[in-house]
Amino acid sequence: MDIRNEFLQFFKNKGHAIYPSMPLVPNDATLLFTNAGMVQFKDIFTGIVPRPSIPRATSSQLCMRAGGKHNDLENVGYTARHHTLFEMLGNFSFGDYFKEEAILFAWEFVTKNLGFKPKDLYISVHEKDDEAVKLWEKFVPFDRIKKMGDKDNFWQMGDSGPCGPCSEIYIDQGEKHFKGSEDYFGGEGDRFLEIWNLVFMQYERSNDGVLSPLPKPSIDTGMGLERVQALLEHKLNNFDSSLFAPLMKEISELTSLDYASEFQPSFRVVADHARAVAFLLAQGVHFNKEGRGYVLRRILRRALRHGYLMGLKEAFLYKVVGVVCEQFANTHAYLKESKDMVMKECFEEEERFLETLESGMELFNLSLKHLNDNKIFDGKVAFKLYDTFGFPLDLTNDMLRSHGACVDMQGFESCMQEQVKRSKASWKGKQNNADFSAILNAYAPNIFVGYETTECSSQALGFFDSDFKEMTETNPNQEVWVLLEKTPFYAEGGGAIGDRGALLKDDEEAALVLDTKNFFGLNFSLLQIKKALKKGDQVIAQVSDERFEIAKHHSATHLLQSALREVLGSHVSQAGSLVESKRLRFDFSHSKALNDEELEKVEDSVNAQIFKHLNSQVEHMPLNQAKDKGALALFSEKYAENVRVVSFKEASIELCGGIHVENTGLIGGFRILKESGVSSGVRRIEAVCGKAFYQLAKEENKELKNARILLKNNDVIAGINKLKESVKNSQKTPAPMDLPIETINGTSVVVGVVEQGDVKEMIDRLKNKHEKLLAMVFKQENERIALACGVKNAPIKAHVWANEVAQILGGKGGGRDDFASAGGKDIENLQAALNVAKNTALKALEG
Repeated sequence: MDIRNEFLQFFKNKGHAIYPSMPLVPNDATLLFTNAGMVQFKDIFTGIVPRPSIPRATSSQLCMRAGGKHNDLENVGYTARHHTLFEMLGNFSFGDYFKEEAILFAWEFVTKNLGFKPKDLYISVHEKDDEAVKLWEKFVPFDRIKKMGDKDNFWQMGDSGPCGPCSEIYIDQGEKHFKGSEDYFGGEGDRFLEIWNLVFMQYERSNDGVLSPLPKPSIDTGMGLERVQALLEHKLNNFDSSLFAPLMKEISELTSLDYASEFQPSFRVVADHARAVAFLLAQGVHFNKEGRGYVLRRILRRALRHGYLMGLKEAFLYKVVGVVCEQFANTHAYLKESKDMVMKECFEEEERFLETLESGMELFNLSLKHLNDNKIFDGKVAFKLYDTFGFPLDLTNDMLRSHGACVDMQGFESCMQEQVKRSKASWKGKQNNADFSAILNAYAPNIFVGYETTECSSQALGFFDSDFKEMTETNPNQEVWVLLEKTPFYAEGGGAIGDRGALLKDDEEAALVLDTKNFFGLNFSLLQIKKALKKGDQVIAQVSDERFEIAKHHSATHLLQSALREVLGSHVSQAGSLVESKRLRFDFSHSKALNDEELEKVEDSVNAQIFKHLNSQVEHMPLNQAKDKGALALFSEKYAENVRVVSFKEASIELCGGIHVENTGLIGGFRILKESGVSSGVRRIEAVCGKAFYQLAKEENKELKNARILLKNNDVIAGINKLKESVKNSQKTPAPMDLPIETINGTSVVVGVVEQGDVKEMIDRLKNKHEKLLAMVFKQENERIALACGVKNAPIKAHVWANEVAQILGGKGGGRDDFASAGGKDIENLQAALNVAKNTALKALEG
């Protein structure tokens, strides 16, 4: 049975609209991940947005419970039902039907569509919900209905938000496999398994805990797909169902172990975590040192540790992730589309951790021998595992779990705080040490007038040193911060650098403005004093002319993001930016490098919008209204209830507080300088516009003119081709190669010494000549031996082979998997090196 489709079609026939699964990263600052089916309907439940024309919905929502309040990470592998990533089937009513219909629909689907026997079903309700009891008694005898308290039967998504009493449907799995003291209805055992939770959404809980009735009572239900699949297949563990069979098969092949072995918990951890890694990467979460990216890293590293327990010492999880992508290709097409990117990013992250895993495990095992009687693991060692070897704290605790031990958290936190103190640094190394409380008590936020003007008269409210201690007066050559009553200087933000300029007093330049920053809502400018200034002085604040060039580059980044989304797809989102007067840098989510055609299309698209001379429009509106208009926003950015929206007609619309040009034509022109990778799944474009665009064109024209003169040809390409042909004709015939060649199992093996010629060039010639090749060529050069090796379609990594042989010659080597070079000074060991090179090649081919 296709449970997902059966569920969605059942509720479609009951008048529900089918909604697709929303992203695992919600547009909700209160949540780390989407952890329930109702998340995408939260604003409807709370009345922030009107209920849809069809006030009934159903979905199969991908959920992630790792990190944050709802965190099942540490339970995965140790219980039968916990997962980091799972699908939640749900039906929802937005002020339409309530308890009676919700119970009726649930009973019908469970007994008729899924085919569970009514005699095996039990019901729990909230202890104060007598209405639900009466409704359930139409289907279930009273002795199979149990009232429970808030802990079990009152549901809420977080500390605040929609909530209400709930009713759960349980299935009795029978006493055959469950004979524990807690295996009774209401006990902690697994005999009575909850399969569906019906939440009667009646309240909104405020931040201070007060419950208020929702505008319209609603319904939110959730049923785990993986759990139902296992029950229908009469499996006692979710991981034993057909949903996980392809993953268990892949892990078994990788480890040469049986799923039913003693390593079964590790099989389950790896399978679960591979699913989580695949979906998170495909949806744009990248490995990082903080936030969601760090949760992703923790999941991967926990999986690698369990692979290590099963004897896997090389990267392997990426292969299991590839199976996940294929398994879900029909229902989540983006997994298939991004499979290569996902596997590549996973592999690279595995390689990074594996570099330190072995050493970290050695330290862990050594420290394990010195556990005290209370089985408390040294917090300092746990911190070293975290800080030096990349072991997340929960991974260390997970490893200690089987030993009945735990980390000394006080010792760990003490080390962490010491590190924080050491690493705390401010701008110029000091401002984090500044105490702003006195400043905030004394001064209200100053007025920013930079949207309207680049010059204004103002009063110097106060001057502050590098530690933000207030000064009454300043002297020439000092660097100080100033707080102006009103300021035209834009503070660094949104990728744009802070404004520079000057302060004038009595028509003379009194200070240079070196930078502008915002601290706790106050706009400060950093000054280099030219003429003594004191508190209360009246000054003229002038923004540097480079402001206009910064505005051009800032507007260009907006057009660039729109162009990237147009050319590459809507998965593109901003991952960082830098906007200066002479260049821009834009980081964005994308799995691979852009080819020349894509770069040309992006550049052409931006210039097309510039040449249209589109007027900019700035509007202020509620955040939700801006999103409804399609305004792009940074997920990591915290926005106020009312936001500033900058648009260039149909070309671009974004939430932005920055300075922009009034018309795209003022940007002048746009040119991409470079495209590169920043990290896994994040690309970077560097570009110029405005004056910098003109200056680049001017320099390139000058270089082109010089090239024509040097080539003595106005057609530069023709001149270069002519020069190449001349060089080619003048090259000497390559040195002959008198080298022994053997064929082993279809692979050509070449190991020998030459007296003349370029050994690297010889390797290239051999690789071009042979389909399968292992070649290492030696040559004596002065007082040392040089060697080069090449591998083609053969089971050796060239850089490993070269390094092994080079050590015999007293040297070392390096390179790639298919080509490497090395050298050494021990000439007398040449024959030994030849023997080792030959034997290594033969063993690889015969093994």
